[in-house]
Amino acid sequence: MASNTNTETNNNQPPGYAPPKVWVWDQANGGRFANVNRPIAGPTHEKELPRGHHPLQLYSLATPNGVKVTIMLEELLAAGHKEAEYDAWLIRITEGDQFSTGFVSVNPNSKIPALLDCSGSTPVRVFESGAILLYLAEKFDAFIPEDPVQRTECLSWLFWQMGSAPYLGGGFGHFYAYAPFKMEYPINRFAMETKRLLDVLDRQLLNTEYVAGDSYTIADMACWPWFANLCLYNQYEASEFLDVQRYSHVQRWSKAIAQRSAVIRGRKVNRIMGPLEDQLHERHDDDDFNTKTQDKLAHE
Repeated sequence: MASNTNTETNNNQPPGYAPPKVWVWDQANGGRFANVNRPIAGPTHEKELPRGHHPLQLYSLATPNGVKVTIMLEELLAAGHKEAEYDAWLIRITEGDQFSTGFVSVNPNSKIPALLDCSGSTPVRVFESGAILLYLAEKFDAFIPEDPVQRTECLSWLFWQMGSAPYLGGGFGHFYAYAPFKMEYPINRFAMETKRLLDVLDRQLLNTEYVAGDSYTIADMACWPWFANLCLYNQYEASEFLDVQRYSHVQRWSKAIAQRSAVIRGRKVNRIMGPLEDQLHERHDDDDFNTKTQDKLAHE
């Protein structure tokens, strides 16, 4: 019996590994985010969050989940909703900003983005990117259908994306790009699921201009940063590996939305990677796009 057990564990990665009866946290567990990943919640240090002068305070980073919200806010402003003015504060997740007492008070899950709505007598905290999109859509009565059937379709696709993101990012992205070494099984497993999700979206967009139908909605804002990152911006340097060009309807939709002025602006907010002209670390006023991107600040 022991011989069979040894044979089985020798095929594991690393050879000989067998899960213990009780898992114990190894802080040096490898991977790109090993310095901030931990199995407990709550703050690690005392620090209050800054507050600006606008009604909406956003604490975020330009990951796909963060970009969802900045696109929404820029779209609201472009549509004439002046009350959607916002301050966007940079949260550097690799440095543990999300574990400050201030951030945890807005999002006990310590994940970006987090929103604080200070427009009323009592500030309202909103966390989880899908919840923020829905909150803003209902607050401003925008980018969500009024018709009950169309609204339901929109919300179905919104929550489809929320459920799909862990497979695409935490699954495929982690094992393909961030894990300490390449492992065939998890890469194959999550590549298969990522391609299945691309195919689901591609089949939907065969018959509709936008994700939930003929209108641009929060369903598009939720899906676009994740799937366009793969199709247009070579997220995880995996575009060729996933053969994203074959998803022609996703490509068409991705390119069309990428041309929207609010999307171009929203992608820049809280961005700390890529071309300097596309990095607006913090956004407090509309003119910041003209004067405070990193290429402008580098010449000061």
